Amino acid sequence: MKVIEAMRIAMRALAANKLRSILTMLGIIIGVGAVIALMSIGRGVEKYVTDQFAGLGSNLLFIAPGQISDGPPTLRANPVKSLTLADMEAIGDPSQVPDVSEVAADFQTRATVERNGKDVNVQANATTPNYNVVRTWNTTVGAYFAQLDSDERQRVVLLGADTYAELFPDDEYPIDQIVQVNGMNFRVIGVMESKGGGPGGNLDKSIFLPLTTAQDRLFKQKNPNGEYKVSVIYASIDDANNIPLVQEEITQLMRERRGIQYLDQDDFSIISQNDLIAVFGDILGALTIFLGAIAAISLLVGGIGIMNIMLVSVTERTREIGLRKAVGARRSDVLVQFLIEAMALAIVGGMMGVALGWGLARLVSVLFGEFQAVVGADAVITSLVVATAVGLFFGIFPAYRASRLNPIDALRYE
Repeated sequence: MKVIEAMRIAMRALAANKLRSILTMLGIIIGVGAVIALMSIGRGVEKYVTDQFAGLGSNLLFIAPGQISDGPPTLRANPVKSLTLADMEAIGDPSQVPDVSEVAADFQTRATVERNGKDVNVQANATTPNYNVVRTWNTTVGAYFAQLDSDERQRVVLLGADTYAELFPDDEYPIDQIVQVNGMNFRVIGVMESKGGGPGGNLDKSIFLPLTTAQDRLFKQKNPNGEYKVSVIYASIDDANNIPLVQEEITQLMRERRGIQYLDQDDFSIISQNDLIAVFGDILGALTIFLGAIAAISLLVGGIGIMNIMLVSVTERTREIGLRKAVGARRSDVLVQFLIEAMALAIVGGMMGVALGWGLARLVSVLFGEFQAVVGADAVITSLVVATAVGLFFGIFPAYRASRLNPIDALRYE
């Protein structure tokens, strides 16, 4: 029997019972749709996180106190030796670490900002003057504070996008307006562009102050030697290929500055931007595969539905099978015919599932503005191939059973 003729007969048989065919395909439709939607959402989350880390700056190294594996400092019995502004200056010294192009540092804590009776609890970032350059974080209004502001301990502040929106609800011009930070007057000199969510939470609900001003006037965070404490040091490298070399150079420098002996463990961590992206990428990639595997279970349920309906079809068409064999149809012809019908159910259901999955992915992208689900061609092709394989696998037994019918018994079947 020609394959085209078998396909024509298969489609005619399926069309004869439209409702039953659609209900049979429902498992495949839901399975393929769920696989594509969940994998697309998972990849969208992975891309979103990667973009957020990329927005932290270009070729950055993060130097933080303590070892990441030790857990948060507050959970340890012994306090972690803090980093200082002097550490940042040493890392930025070309004679000690020649491949670092820019360095910056910040001290992060919570603060209350008040204006006209409205107060907002925000993350306060006490930073060095070139922080915005290293983090590639620009202002939408005004300008970042200069070195002179830092040297003179000026009481100036920049507002994050959300902080500005809450303190200036009527879109007032904020430059030179006065706000209170922990009860102390500060002059607004700028508003930072929106960054959205990030590794530290909502980056827009924050303020930015000169490190020297904040440490001298607000937070009083200095070590016993009177040096300014910082939470993180950021080192920017021009050439990404030099990142491993710079990590080694900074490690040696910091060990010397902190008096760490040979074979003793470092009491600081140096993390590259690529390390952060790789860790989160691996986690989200595994989660995406897991979600796809869970959704694929419904494909097996759909396959069982196909087997069930094909067995019913064999029973209903017993006389037809007997008649076709009586006029010369071979066992292989009957086998191929029913296999094609089972695969047709799976393929058509798979195509409808692709449309459903794509629609769900687009709906999620529309509902969540900045987040975009990523529908990959490989997910679509894999889903269709698996759906076809499911139809073939679960159609084998009904097709084999139909091909083994005795034509005489089949013709006498009522």
